[in-house]
Amino acid sequence: MQVIAQLKGLEEERFRAIYESLAQDGYGPLDSEVAKALKFRPHMVRKLPMIQRARRARTILLQSGNAELCYELFGGYLMKLHKELVTTFLDETGVPHEEGMIQNIEEARPDGAKVNAAIAKLDESFDPADVTLYLSLCAEQWPDVPEIETAWRMRPDAPAK
Repeated sequence: MQVIAQLKGLEEERFRAIYESLAQDGYGPLDSEVAKALKFRPHMVRKLPMIQRARRARTILLQSGNAELCYELFGGYLMKLHKELVTTFLDETGVPHEEGMIQNIEEARPDGAKVNAAIAKLDESFDPADVTLYLSLCAEQWPDVPEIETAWRMRPDAPAK
């Protein structure tokens, strides 16, 4: 549940920025869940300020512990705004992919020996907070590559264990 741990450590403003970046046509990515929680009709939730919807979405994720939904939210953010971060890591660690999309996740694993060098390269080019966020996804996705979990846990902005 690395992505849930990462979510717990995110400041509200950072989560709101991620949430807003994924909005389409005035709808946030989890607005249907927000509407259900508030007993609103789905289209009525748009009348609430985005900050309120993001706060409620974060609460829903934290209360439910839904790692899959959290993973999708963070992954969507990274693929939409920071695809090069994802593709650079995959390239540097030898994971075959097409534009960041991995065909066979069970067989395509990062080379643990290349993880630290890949992270150092990412830190040179990208916001370290986005690198840490991506590493939480990687740690969730590849629990059998312990170098990823270790590197993620050692980040200054990673959640305390």
